[in-house]
Formats: sequence, C-alpha cells, structure tokens
Amino acid sequence: MLRKLFSGALPRRLKLPTLPSQCRVCHAWPSQPVCEACVSQFAQPHTRCISCALPLPAGMRHCGACLKHPPPLDSCLTAVAYAYPWSTLVQDFKFHAQPGLVRSFATLLRAAPWVEPALDEADVLLPMPLSTTRLKERGYNQALLLARALEPTKTRADILLRIQDTPAQHTLKRSERLTVLNHAFAVEPLLAHTLRGQRVVLVDDVMTTGASLFTAARVLKAAGASVVTGLVIARTE
Repeated sequence: MLRKLFSGALPRRLKLPTLPSQCRVCHAWPSQPVCEACVSQFAQPHTRCISCALPLPAGMRHCGACLKHPPPLDSCLTAVAYAYPWSTLVQDFKFHAQPGLVRSFATLLRAAPWVEPALDEADVLLPMPLSTTRLKERGYNQALLLARALEPTKTRADILLRIQDTPAQHTLKRSERLTVLNHAFAVEPLLAHTLRGQRVVLVDDVMTTGASLFTAARVLKAAGASVVTGLVIARTE
C-alpha cells in the first residue's frame, strides 16, 4: 500500500505539510533560520562610516582613513558586524553549501538603515563575480543569490566579470590583496554602454579590507557608472 502511495509523481493538488525548523542561533523551535529575538539581540544598528562601513562614534559620518583617501565607493552599507553569530552563518552560506540562508540575509539587509532607499534608487544590482574555478568548487555565487533575493528584476550577472583568478582574500595581507586584484575585474565590453549614468549597487557577502569592492567600483566608474554603492551582509571591524 505504501509503495503505491509513494510511487510516481505526487498529484498536483496534494501539498505536503511544511515542517518547522529551529533557529540556527538559539535553537528555538519552530522558527525561521534566524528568529526575530536573535535578530533583535545580535543585529542592533550602529553608526558607521558612510564610505567604508567601519563603526564610528555617534554623530560622525566618515572615518579618518576615508577623509584622507576617499574610496571609489560613493557609499557602503552593511547589516551587521562580522562577528558571532553572523560570521558562522555567512561561512555556512558561502562555504558549506547552505544557500537557503539567503532569504534570512536579504531580510536582515533590508531592515538595515539606508538599504531600502539605496535599492529603490538603484538602476542595477551587480553581484561580485567569482572566478570560474571558484564557481565550480562552490557550485553557486553567493553574491548573485543575495542580489536576486533583494531585487531580482534589477540584478545583472553578465556585466561585471571576473577575468583573473586570485588566491582567497582571507589568505592575503592587505597590501597583497590590493596588488593581486588590480586586473581581476572587467566590464563586459558589449554591455559597457548600459552603465553610463547609472546608479549601481555592488553586492557581496562580507567586506574585510574593501580591496575587492574598491577595485570593482573603480572599474564600474571607469565604464561610466554615476554612483556605486557597496552592499554587504557583514563588515569586519
């Protein structure tokens, strides 16, 4: 009898029950991947530099480094610090084949200050591209999944290209990151005209030194983008 019930395709009108899940942080049951209580506890907004998203004392807009050497990003937005529990969750999302976390991260980002206006004003969202080698290893580009979860109709994955494979950024010193990324990104020549005068949101998972985002922003500005905003889930501090 069971064999008959479970053999072949399920009837279209038959819907299997949705099973509850535990919060990945506090293990509350049932819950979303990250429950509202944990978001409230671990995702409190902080004053950050509008250019690089580093934390600042209340009332300040720019850090000293950005005042001295303005970065190519017109602004940079993040939801949380790269610390517990977000660091573990981002690593699971990025390295441990758990793309299902993207919805929680998209919700987290949309709740962060200034993110909604940036998405509304953007003409296009561009995910940070992966090299062919890394994409094969991982099976998906986490930045592309995040961009599509935020604004699917504005996301383009064919404009900003990764043309040079480089060592994993977390294995390099800051000076090395800036050097190896010099020629890592390019704009698709046949699509460069689509960037002229456009407001671009550049999406990635984590910002550490900013080397990748800054290098990509320079390439986009050179192609004619009028405004480039960096948007990441988490920022190291």
